[in-house]
Amino acid sequence: MTVVGTDGSYTKPLTRDYITIYPGQTYDVLLEANQHPDHYYMAAKTYSIAPAARNFFDNTTTTAIVQYRGYYTPSSPLSLPYLPTYNDTNASVQVMAGLRSLADAEHPCNVPLSPSTKLIYTVGMNSYLCPNNSCAGPNGTRFSASINNISFQFPTIDILQAYYYNISGVYGDKFPSVPELVVSKNGTEVRVLKYNSTVEIVFQGTNLIAGTHHPMHLHGYSFYVVGWGFGNFDKDKDPLRYNLVDPPLQSTISVPTKGWAAIRFEASNPGVWFMHCHVERHQTWGMDTAFIVKNGKHPEAQVLPPPSDMPPC
Repeated sequence: MTVVGTDGSYTKPLTRDYITIYPGQTYDVLLEANQHPDHYYMAAKTYSIAPAARNFFDNTTTTAIVQYRGYYTPSSPLSLPYLPTYNDTNASVQVMAGLRSLADAEHPCNVPLSPSTKLIYTVGMNSYLCPNNSCAGPNGTRFSASINNISFQFPTIDILQAYYYNISGVYGDKFPSVPELVVSKNGTEVRVLKYNSTVEIVFQGTNLIAGTHHPMHLHGYSFYVVGWGFGNFDKDKDPLRYNLVDPPLQSTISVPTKGWAAIRFEASNPGVWFMHCHVERHQTWGMDTAFIVKNGKHPEAQVLPPPSDMPPC
């Protein structure tokens, strides 16, 4: 298989026997039917770091058959293609490690070289105390998730409406640039960005409750994935290894298990934009936040008013 695009953007051709698609991601893949006419299995299975004995996930293999047209006797039995073990983290990042944008005259790579706003966002699992230890999590707690130790709470009035009509008390605008050294707390905090500011976010996975991958998705934008790695991000050494020549342009990046990923983008789309983990449980547990991108000077760089027939939430 040859990967030629991801999340709606072209990439340099990347040939692999298997690809890892994280929740929220899309890939454009070419398959050349150049084998001897026969029936061939196409197979897929889940990647997970959960212990197999706990049965936290569906560990079966799903299959389909690619069938050549013509007159022939198909092989029997069909052989299954090789897939890595369900918890092979190194195998899970092989496509991500090889992705490169086209970066040519027709598809320029406009990665910001000197970001004006640098953010470090920890993404991790947490737990909350319950009255009388009454919940079903460890020691009577309940699971939660957070970004920079803030577990997002959805307001009763949407943030875009509150921002547009200047309704106070709906959200806070002091989302921290680096993780706070506090026990995880609830909050409805957002980050405000100036129009056309250039932004770098380093997502750092944590291992407070369980270290796992987090496919982070940003609404309203595509971003350049300039670097990633395992372990803790080193602010002095790791930026020296950034790819600032032809990084892939994506809208969802999976932060590796117990690792980090760095993205850059230009905040040129005014409005309120949700950012969240695309693992649904993590999202509902609070691994969310939002960016408010301020208006620019020109009319086309300003938030449009809501339509007159917009239904209420």
